[in-house]
Parts: sequence; structure tokens; C-alpha cells
Amino acid sequence: MERMTDFFPGLTDIQQTQFEAMDALYRLWNARINVISRKDMDNLMTHHVLHSLAIAKVIDFPKGSTILDVGTGGGFPGIPLAVLFPECRFTLCDSIGKKIKVAQAVAEGLQLDNVNCVNARAEALPGRFDYVVSRAVTDLTTFWPWVKDKFGKAVFYLKGGDLDAEIEACAKRWHLDPARFYQAKISAWFDDPWFAEKKIVIISK
Repeated sequence: MERMTDFFPGLTDIQQTQFEAMDALYRLWNARINVISRKDMDNLMTHHVLHSLAIAKVIDFPKGSTILDVGTGGGFPGIPLAVLFPECRFTLCDSIGKKIKVAQAVAEGLQLDNVNCVNARAEALPGRFDYVVSRAVTDLTTFWPWVKDKFGKAVFYLKGGDLDAEIEACAKRWHLDPARFYQAKISAWFDDPWFAEKKIVIISK
């Protein structure tokens, strides 16, 4: 939590309590349904929670925004962002039911009333959202048709490595202007070596 408050000094007491509670909740549920590598559980706050919150360094979601988390798994990046933005509405979707069960249980344990967890594929969901967030569920060329009709403003996609060729392939395959893609390096905000190759791909409307 010391690192969390260093990076996000404006956290309320409630938010700090919720972030502190995440470790025990994820350990409890991950022992039942494995959604995080067990050897990575000791790095939960850095590799999963803080990684998710990197999105908040490039977008301050306006009050009342609706955000769709595609392929949320056990609730990343949606649950940490829902804690940070309590006045926004988050829909977390995943096609694997047991993963959504974990996300739902953690959201309930944190008393997040701004989170709705849905066992569904993103492209099958009705409606449209202001923003889409996601964390490395697949390559961008495969990802784009899942979300292209689901957002009104922007997509924030967490992924690592050299993404230039992947972005170029996605833009070419779906006839998109490459200028719609922007890469932000997470290491610009978080100094942990684990973030050295981690990026946020921002796709504008």
C-alpha cells in the first residue's frame, strides 16, 4: 500500500481499505479457482493491481462514464479501476464462467456497487460503452472486431513488447488509420523493472 499511495496520493480511506483487502480476497478465491499463477500471487499488487491502474495515468474517466472490461479474467483491469473511479460504471465480461465467478466474488467482497460481471463474449453484449479496457487477451487484429462497435470514445489495451508490427497488421487488416493508435510506456510512471516493456495501446474513436 505504501507504493500504491506513492503513485496515487489522493486515495480516500475507503479506497485504501479496498486495495488492502484485495490481497486476502484474491488469495482466498485463487485457491479455489486458479485465475492468477500461484507463483505470481506474491506480486499481486504490482503485476496485477498496479498494472491495471496504469490506465488511470492516461485517462481520468469522467464521472458517470461507462467502461467495458473485455476478457476480464479474475477482474483485471476492471476491479482496480472500479475502486479508483467509484462514480463510473464498469461492466466486466469474460467467456469463461469460473473466471467471472471470481471477479464477481471479489467485487462483492470489496462492496463495489459500480461493477457488473457478465459471463459473455464482448461481441455478444448489447449496448455501447464510453470506453473499453482490456489486458492482453489476444493480438490486436483478433481483438478489434470484438470491440469496434462497443465504444464511443476510446480503447485502452494493456500489452507488452514491441507492438509496432502488431498495430500495423491490425490497421491494415481492418482498414484503420494508424494514427488512431498511440502507445504509452508504463515505465514513464512506475519505476519497477517489471514494467520496462509494458505499454498501454490507446485506440481513439
